[in-house]
Amino acid sequence: MSQQPALRRVMGAFDATTVGVGAMIGAGAFVVFAPAAAAAGRFLPLAILIAGLVAYCNASATASLAVRYPSSGGTYVYGREQLGHWTGFLAGWSFVTGKLASCAAMALTFGLYAAPGFEKAAAVTAVAGLTAVNLLGVTRTALATRVIVSLVVPVIAFVIVVALSTPPAEAAPDAVSVGAGGVLQAAALLFFAFAGYARIATMGEEVRNPRRTIPLAILGALGFTVVLYLVLGVSLLRSLGPAALADATAPLRDVFDAAVPGEGSMGRGGAVVTLAAALASLGALLALIAGVGRTSLAMARGRDLPQLLGRVSRGFGVPWVADIATAVVVVALLLVTDVLTVVGFSSFGVLLYYAIANIAAFTLTDRQWYAPRWLNVAGALACLVLAFTLPATSVVTMLVVLAVGLAGRAIVLARRRATT
Repeated sequence: MSQQPALRRVMGAFDATTVGVGAMIGAGAFVVFAPAAAAAGRFLPLAILIAGLVAYCNASATASLAVRYPSSGGTYVYGREQLGHWTGFLAGWSFVTGKLASCAAMALTFGLYAAPGFEKAAAVTAVAGLTAVNLLGVTRTALATRVIVSLVVPVIAFVIVVALSTPPAEAAPDAVSVGAGGVLQAAALLFFAFAGYARIATMGEEVRNPRRTIPLAILGALGFTVVLYLVLGVSLLRSLGPAALADATAPLRDVFDAAVPGEGSMGRGGAVVTLAAALASLGALLALIAGVGRTSLAMARGRDLPQLLGRVSRGFGVPWVADIATAVVVVALLLVTDVLTVVGFSSFGVLLYYAIANIAAFTLTDRQWYAPRWLNVAGALACLVLAFTLPATSVVTMLVVLAVGLAGRAIVLARRRATT
């Protein structure tokens, strides 16, 4: 394969932060609060804080590694350089497979809100359209995400105000009963919502002044989103109550319906939330497609995926083959999955990915002030604990997928040795 051009460093701190915020808000606000409430009940705010603290450990590790290795690929690259090729492959394979499921979840979320009854057709259309946006270059991706975030955040703030200004829900006699395990499982599910800052690191080759920009963008995006989710979680619990929140399919819209019962779910309030949910899902999907494509690019460069995926467009400076391949796989997943069952699957893969990131950061000799070694240890242990508190189906499914990937790599390496 001929020498491919490098990606372009065109993103500043604001664009990079916006990409991370857009990914996190889209994933969390409209997807995981209900299943998290089913696991944690009235302790949902505690689960949000735990998820946020673990995310900070991972963000600090990712930022320090991205400063050392400002190239596309994220922990796939970090693991290879600091821990060895097998560990890097495990990180990359965990990310790609988990995030392909996340792409399908976000596309289906868009379809369920924007076109009920035709959700899969709408989801496929969204994947095709946003892949085209990514193919036009990363500046278009950042611009589109900025527009989406600027529209979604005010709507979420409005829902929070409505929830806090209405009478609190009465305590139900069958309120959700939980223990420590439920809180941890909720934190693991909520971690799905905090993983958006990974997109900043995986796009490190396209960021200007990466030593300064990447840490600022990662920590800024995470801090903003933790505060927003904590306030939103408290507001939803107050307005709906733990049991109703756990059973809700669209909890933010339910807040509007409870506040203005005469209008119903298709009233003006419901329509606003529906529009915000659709836009947030599109923002998350846009960033996810970009992140998966760039990790696939890095793995192709490292000969851990087919080298065809390493082709970069000379006109727009994007990994066009990897982006198109991502879209094809996501469309296939849309035919066999739903919006909630893949959340645990994705969370397990992402938690394992960040456990490796923390271990890799621990081995760095050039320490950053925001990532002391004890924080790397805490982050790695917390990721593993949360990963194995997820539902057994998610854990077993992901372990099988990881085993298949590792076995495939072993077979490919054996064939290479046999031909040399």
